[in-house]
Amino acid sequence: MANEQQSGTALNTVTHDPCEALEKHFGFREFLDGQEQVVSAILSGRDSLVVMPTGGGKSLCYQLPALVMDGLTIVVSPLIALMKDQVDGLMKKGVAVTMINSTLSPAEQRDRIRRMREGEYKLVYVAPERFRSDNFVSALQQVHIALFAVDEAHCLSAWGHDFRPDYLRLKYALEKLGHPQTAAFTATATPEVRKDILEHLKLKDPAVSISGFERPNLSLRVSQCSGNKEKYARLQSVVNEQGTGIVYCATRKKVEEVCASLESLGVKVIAYHGGMEDKAREHAQNEFISGGCDVVVATNAFGMGIDRSDVRFVVHYELPGSIEAYYQEAGRAGRDGERAVCELLFNYADTRTQEFFIEGNNPGYTLIHDLYLLLQRFAGEQGELVMTIKEMSQALGAKNDMGVGSALSTLVRAGYIQRYDVSGSRAKGTRLLRPEVAADDLDIDREALIEKERRDRAKLDGMVSFSYASECRQQWILKYFGEKESQPCGTCDQCGGFADESVGDQWAGDEGELLNARKLLSGVARMSRGGKGGDWEGRFGKGKIVAMLTGSRSQGVISARLDQLTTYGILKKQGTAYVNALLKELERVGFVKTERRDQYPLTTLTRRGDAFMRGKDRQEDLRLNWPTDPASGAGGASARSGGAARVKEEAGTASGVHLGELNFDEKLYQKLQKKRAELAVAAGNVPPYVVLSNQTLEFFTRLRPKTVEQGLNIRGVGEVKAERYLEDFLEVIRNWGS
Repeated sequence: MANEQQSGTALNTVTHDPCEALEKHFGFREFLDGQEQVVSAILSGRDSLVVMPTGGGKSLCYQLPALVMDGLTIVVSPLIALMKDQVDGLMKKGVAVTMINSTLSPAEQRDRIRRMREGEYKLVYVAPERFRSDNFVSALQQVHIALFAVDEAHCLSAWGHDFRPDYLRLKYALEKLGHPQTAAFTATATPEVRKDILEHLKLKDPAVSISGFERPNLSLRVSQCSGNKEKYARLQSVVNEQGTGIVYCATRKKVEEVCASLESLGVKVIAYHGGMEDKAREHAQNEFISGGCDVVVATNAFGMGIDRSDVRFVVHYELPGSIEAYYQEAGRAGRDGERAVCELLFNYADTRTQEFFIEGNNPGYTLIHDLYLLLQRFAGEQGELVMTIKEMSQALGAKNDMGVGSALSTLVRAGYIQRYDVSGSRAKGTRLLRPEVAADDLDIDREALIEKERRDRAKLDGMVSFSYASECRQQWILKYFGEKESQPCGTCDQCGGFADESVGDQWAGDEGELLNARKLLSGVARMSRGGKGGDWEGRFGKGKIVAMLTGSRSQGVISARLDQLTTYGILKKQGTAYVNALLKELERVGFVKTERRDQYPLTTLTRRGDAFMRGKDRQEDLRLNWPTDPASGAGGASARSGGAARVKEEAGTASGVHLGELNFDEKLYQKLQKKRAELAVAAGNVPPYVVLSNQTLEFFTRLRPKTVEQGLNIRGVGEVKAERYLEDFLEVIRNWGS
């Protein structure tokens, strides 16, 4: 209470200048990508829908306007841990803020509501279930609400991956409050979810801001695993290589099993799932955030509001139920902007667990009807009964207890029953609110029930399709979220970021390629210490180096003032995939090196790299597997210089032809990808890149070799791969041209 009083007096000197407030309260000199336009829209009085990826700074987009606007900002937040984390952070900044949720006693809640009415707070964080109370909504009617911010807004959509029925009450609360200015925020929203949010909250002429979903520092990988033995082997490898991270499991039982396995290997690990006591979960969360343990094994109950920046990996031990859930959880890695690994251990049999969850979350009208009959039969004269969900399931002969729980929730939302705690009992009480209504007369939208189940199954199908996809993982996800224009990430398993393949053809770079190499090395130098005598000491990892060189406006770049460097954005036209590939090659030939210090992998120049950068060692014959430069057009500078991006002189009908001069046929490329996927499955479910890389398929598409001799002259096709796979691809090309 004292902290709140103190924070209230700290705001006596309120500023109405957003830039001044940004530095005063948050310590930032300027906004991150996407933030300024959102803040401007809100301060101009417009309703807003904001889709901003994890780590993009969306919370500041409603916190900052709250501090410069006159009146109260209400923030609807679904998780107590997330709420507490933000409230604690704002209190430390001297902001008058509080939260109202189920952790408070009734007396504490009444006191905070009173103080809210009296204008002591600038922000009040509220759990969505508070809007069940008409008294709470009435209290809000007595307050000047400057902004009504709905965080994690995807929770109100049945298309969303984390649907929360209590969010549906916001529609009616906003109507009673006279529709104050409203802003909805989420990190993951498909076009369908965005439409649901707009319609449900009735946003008026909304400013819709969709920041890129791209996370270039995340290396996404799907490992096909035949069973637990392979999964444990991959998991152990990732933990040993990366050190700090999160392992997601689908069930509580699997969490305990995987946690015990890692513990037996000497890993500092802790478990987290919804079946644990509140204190145990809080302890686990604090242990991980504070660095008391390196790895947390958890269900999807863990993650929102977890502000640990050095998470180097996220492993999904089992298949998640949707792309939205997968990408949100994967996005908890690498929030410091440095490289991180996100690996899905895929076995199709894991879909059975998700099918079970879908059945449990979608009870169907028949089960709802039969459950209501059961409640009517066992309710006493007062229209009440006390039974556990398991007892109800047994009485109904239901196979899935989750389904009975979901059926109860449906009846609660429809206003037919009320659930309440019973002192001294594990079972909850159920009260019939309209006992006169017969089961056959229940007003339940059957079509909506069917549609929700269809959507849930479509989400799972999307997750399976992603797991089998043979294109760039990040591109696939960006398309799923509606971003049609994107480039390959250069770091996922499909792009070769994880491939343990031979270096492939190498050739001397031309002037443009050598200049790009020097630009990159100059960027590394400016992010390092020393340099005297060619000795450098790294200060940053590869993720921030690539982000700086490509002109990223991420929080890690801006807060470290890397945007002030002369090399900032110097390779922006080339893009992250190109810079990642070139950096990898320069490290391979010993121009840069990465060393682990204080558990962080830091990258810097070597003496050879220093000499080349300064022009002391011109290295005109520097032979690398040069990536194609997007800024130079199709084929890049290497095609013009006769590198591996063109066919060798002996390549038959394609002799001397530049890639840039040949048309790229998307449909042929897709057919070649499909053939590669078939060959990968036939080879024992190996990743498709093990058969041939995407770049080699592009060469095939442009050059269209018809004979084995022509195919052998294309980069990426060695004798072993030619013997195993080449004829299959040539047959596709011959049939295409016939």
